[in-house]
Amino acid sequence: MPAVTTTVSPGHGLILAAGLGTRLLPLTRGRAKPAVPVAGRSLIDRIAGWLARHGVTELLVNLHYRAETITAEVGDGRRLGVRVRYSWEHPVLGSGGGPRRAFALTPYDRLWLINGDTLTDVDLQALWAEHQRSGALVTMAVVPNPDPLRYGGVLVEEDGSVTGFTRRGMTQPSWHFVGVQVAERSAYASLQDGIPAESIGALYPRLMRELPGSVRAFRSEAPFHDIGTPDDYLMTCLALAPGPEALRSSRARVSGGAAVIESVLWDDVTVGERARLYRCVVADGVRVPAALAVAHAVITPDGPEPLLPGECRQDGIRILPGLRGAPSA
Repeated sequence: MPAVTTTVSPGHGLILAAGLGTRLLPLTRGRAKPAVPVAGRSLIDRIAGWLARHGVTELLVNLHYRAETITAEVGDGRRLGVRVRYSWEHPVLGSGGGPRRAFALTPYDRLWLINGDTLTDVDLQALWAEHQRSGALVTMAVVPNPDPLRYGGVLVEEDGSVTGFTRRGMTQPSWHFVGVQVAERSAYASLQDGIPAESIGALYPRLMRELPGSVRAFRSEAPFHDIGTPDDYLMTCLALAPGPEALRSSRARVSGGAAVIESVLWDDVTVGERARLYRCVVADGVRVPAALAVAHAVITPDGPEPLLPGECRQDGIRILPGLRGAPSA
């Protein structure tokens, strides 16, 4: 088990990993979003490892889309120093229904709820202390909203009470939820197990109306990386990789004379001789043809799925141009 740097309570939580990952297409054709590699480790591996280092010992992971790609990464959690169990969802139960199901599977009355598509380093000990002090049903970790045109916001009173949520594109001052929260079982008691429900979209506003102050914010300046789109993904990989080798799977092969610059190569990728890749993401199983030159693109194997807007076929692969190659937030 890895050394514990900080012990927090509760020592158990849920990683929300059941989503379809549509914003990350075409990369999520073959993997669930939490299973994508980020500078040498899968996203969910990084999240579970972070929780383990802070004293979390038991995790539920909810599953739906491409579940096998997540279980292959995490297994029973022993390698990461946690005990992992799975909550299977058919249909997807959403950000409210997922935790409701998790509480039905565990004896604990409070859980960490961690989004499976965000990396951050929120001070969990301080968040937990604030949750205890306030007596809230839900405490959400938030940071100053970096881009209200892109991210919806959280409206927070001076005392930390959450009073509402804004849609993206609204420019009023707000905070950004970074996917880390602690919640009480009673917050989800009004939901029916097995029925899809949303938290921010429905449950939390109802709690705020019926029990003012029951939903609160923990304000932080912690860094975060949102793995929402292919652009976000590439920039997160570039930011976290200690060197270019960390961007390549050990099962990727680059032929002599090829140039691979600031590009991410997944498993079983072969880059042909004299090929040129600059700031590309290359998914599992791609054979990059010799002498092909591509920049700022996602490259995936060809398959039966409909082409995305702008995506084209070439020599057994698909190329989706348009990676900006710059941070979006």
